[in-house]
Amino acid sequence: MRKQIINTPNAPAPIGPYNQAVQAGNWLFISGQVALVPATGELVTTGIKDEAKQVMENLKAILTEANITFDNIVKTTIFLSDMSFFGDVNEVYGSYFTSDFPARETVAVKGLPRNVNVEISMIAIV
Repeated sequence: MRKQIINTPNAPAPIGPYNQAVQAGNWLFISGQVALVPATGELVTTGIKDEAKQVMENLKAILTEANITFDNIVKTTIFLSDMSFFGDVNEVYGSYFTSDFPARETVAVKGLPRNVNVEISMIAIV
């Protein structure tokens, strides 16, 4: 099975020793994305819905680079800094899917990179 690295300038550059996504066979594993604006490297801090939207747009850019869409997602993991954000993040997240929703878990964690409130990773079938 061949491993292919997926990176795009339309999503934030990795802030550590990892890639935006790795395709292995028919599977695409997308690293956790936070609300960094790719063009500026600035964090979106204007509210949890804006933060979640930027995260989803970053994920969308990676999916586009891999020539797939949210319809290809089979599994997501959402990390929240506080479970009180669940409803707002869920609303934004849900607006990116039309049907046949992926499997998912959402967990609250003690801390996230750069003190963000939401991070989302995905697994897709290509």
